[in-house]
Amino acid sequence: RRGDTLITQGEFWIILTGMLATVSCALLGTFLVLRKMSLLGDALSHAVLPGIVIAFLISGSRDVIPMFLGAAFFGVLATVLIETFHRRWHVQEDAAIGIVFTALFAIGVVLVSAYTGQIDLDQECVLYGEIAYTPWDIWMIDDLVMGPRPVWILGTACVLSVAFVVVFYKELQISSFDPAMAVSVGINATVMHYALMTMVSVTTVAAFESVGAILVVAMFIVPGAAAYLWSNRLRTILWLACVFAIISALGGYALSSVWNSSIAGAMVATVGGIFAISLIVSPTQGLLGKALIRFRLSIRVAQDHLLLGLIRQSERASFDGVLKLEVPRLVGAGPWVSKAAMYKLSSDGLVEDEGDRVVLTADGSRSANRLLRSHRLWESYLNNLGLPQDHTHVPADLLEHFIDEGLREEIDAALGQSDVDPHGKPIPLERPNP
Repeated sequence: RRGDTLITQGEFWIILTGMLATVSCALLGTFLVLRKMSLLGDALSHAVLPGIVIAFLISGSRDVIPMFLGAAFFGVLATVLIETFHRRWHVQEDAAIGIVFTALFAIGVVLVSAYTGQIDLDQECVLYGEIAYTPWDIWMIDDLVMGPRPVWILGTACVLSVAFVVVFYKELQISSFDPAMAVSVGINATVMHYALMTMVSVTTVAAFESVGAILVVAMFIVPGAAAYLWSNRLRTILWLACVFAIISALGGYALSSVWNSSIAGAMVATVGGIFAISLIVSPTQGLLGKALIRFRLSIRVAQDHLLLGLIRQSERASFDGVLKLEVPRLVGAGPWVSKAAMYKLSSDGLVEDEGDRVVLTADGSRSANRLLRSHRLWESYLNNLGLPQDHTHVPADLLEHFIDEGLREEIDAALGQSDVDPHGKPIPLERPNP
């Protein structure tokens, strides 16, 4: 807090510029990520450099129109060259991207180095940008102060990006996930591809001055990649990408104040941190989420193994339960998983603890009977397909946990109502619930 305001006017313009840049890039970059074209976004953000430099050399100023025309031309040129190399001359797509963008970017760097003394453009500006100069880059119309020029440029780019995604959402969605279907329903996937690449080029040149050619790559890729870890719904991914972009602008500015570093670089570092956190804590795609899913599955499999072990033991005439010490062996897992499986079965009323032994309840006996029926039906089916009987147990042990009643009946019908499995053991009938 400075005086009576939370942030100064200059800081507001810087943060707003960062938000507009990151949101514009995140919206379009999400589709690049979904299309597995992230490297193409990298290529375009570098390939527009010679167009910008040539526009500077011809116009002698940093006017928006020359910059836009130069960048758009080289962005489309790069896309056409990549597609031509890949489709006509059968160069691998990743190799074609590498050839085109490195060549064009190298030309741009040579032009910057050769003419840096004649024009207001240097390599640091080209590569990293400088968003901190935003409050002083004022747009004037006669004597009317319009505000910072980068805000107007990036604001226009942001509006165009939002409008493009909203208007062509269906076309982008279908062509991104299934280009063949897009063609079958009358959507020109090639036109949508070039339209998206053109918008990426426009957004690149709009964000070029503020965040530079290198950092804009992260703005295109990382928010969408982080959002993709949280959801499989495109609308949700787009919203999350925008939220992550806004957070990176706010957090990056705060971080740059602490580190006394590049603001744009700190914004990218922030969104990189968001991706790292997403990679760890995302409920379905994150490391912890996947570990939790695997743990829950291991407990479920351990429960099934314990039920199967108990019902197999009950086929013996003298069965009076299983010793608790034998539970880990029946479960085939460590003590923690065994205890968790035992606790879950007890809570569900499927097993009972009788001193030093574990026995099935009536509900547990029905559940175990279904599992045993699934196992032996699947063994019989595999043997019927030609698999030797001594090779049927392992695959049946893996699949018995995922066979429902409908599939059991289908297998039973395919076997002709078989009574025994390949080992001569009886296949139990389905026991109805009371």
